[in-house]
Amino acid sequence: MRIQANTKDNQDQKTARLQEWTESGKQKQLYKRTLAIVVLSQLFGGAGLAAGVTVGALLAQNMLGTERYAGIPVALITLGSALASFLMGRLTQRFGRRSGLAAGFLTGGAGAIGIITAAVASSIPLLYFSLFIYGAGTATNLQARYAGTDLAKPKQRATAISIAMVATTFGAVAGPNLVEVMGDIAESLGIPRLAGPFLLAAAAFTVAGLIILLLMRPDPFLVASITANQSTAKNQQSSMSASNRKKGIRMGAAIMIMTQIVMVSIMTMTPIHMMHHGHGLSDVGVVIGIHVGAMYLPSLFTGLLIDKFGRIKMACASGVVLLSAGLLAAFGSADSMLSLVTALALLGLGWNMGLISGTALIVDSTSQATRAKTQGTVDVLIALAGASGGALSGMIVAASNYATLALAGGLLSLLLIPIMFWSAKGSR
Repeated sequence: MRIQANTKDNQDQKTARLQEWTESGKQKQLYKRTLAIVVLSQLFGGAGLAAGVTVGALLAQNMLGTERYAGIPVALITLGSALASFLMGRLTQRFGRRSGLAAGFLTGGAGAIGIITAAVASSIPLLYFSLFIYGAGTATNLQARYAGTDLAKPKQRATAISIAMVATTFGAVAGPNLVEVMGDIAESLGIPRLAGPFLLAAAAFTVAGLIILLLMRPDPFLVASITANQSTAKNQQSSMSASNRKKGIRMGAAIMIMTQIVMVSIMTMTPIHMMHHGHGLSDVGVVIGIHVGAMYLPSLFTGLLIDKFGRIKMACASGVVLLSAGLLAAFGSADSMLSLVTALALLGLGWNMGLISGTALIVDSTSQATRAKTQGTVDVLIALAGASGGALSGMIVAASNYATLALAGGLLSLLLIPIMFWSAKGSR
């Protein structure tokens, strides 16, 4: 009984401390502070993310001796991120953003260490298992975009998402361009060269997790939950109907799933496509670095545009940009760095516009009581879509060629436009 009483007292004290931050002025202060912490963690998290994108397929190809299954690493990473997204959504809903994000980043760091060990031991089973665990870090990079929206006003949500994403740019762009340097460091330590970037990933994910764990106090999600409960008690609930909430969630999920499939499938096979046409590892690093930069760097502008012009219009625009990327990748010269860079930059930009549009729709359409769980569930679907695209991309290229894959992805992205118009019409 004494233990239960102490536990209740501690919980009451914690709630009282959180309630101090529910005042309007303090919430604004906490909103800015949370964004700053997310930005700092994403600077490191982005560097960890880039390792798997840049050399994951090449490392598997080297260890397996065939490119037919070169898409498996991305599939495993995204499957791992799917499970992590589900667990983080539940963990966040119960304990807050701090617990969910810190656990995800630290797990991703452990996965990167496992990949390095697998490369040294030439162990395919350990490589596959570690790639799956590493996926938790990539899931956390995406989940962090929600942290800034917890205390944001409705007209600030896309901008808040974009601030979290643009912070990822610096680490994500630096990562691929450090491939050669990290390869040299790995060889000096007796580690296979292609495992070098995962040294960076292990350190980056771990630091990002510690930043969240130590600095994200008080927890913005828990403060927002208390504020929402107070508003409900005063009968200030949202006027959005249950049917429109479900419609918004479906639309947001459809946007992000479609853009993820197209982006992952084309991006996964681009490094191998380049190596076949005589490009070196440094060229691959440049192209992927620019691609990842285009995924995140335009966020500040796209976030403002989405808040200004609306989620649906910008989702349709993302379909057009992705189509352009697919056409250029399919019909552009494989020997031209300019053509490759432009195609992958457009691919990243289209993904960025779709992800922020879809994320904003999800936040708009959920209540605080179920928001984190819904966000986690939607990210599971996004990860599974990416896993499918990554796994099938290698088989499509093996059966036909890279141009077929790129063209199919571009045409698939066009489906966003009729889907959005149909959904918007049904909502009206």
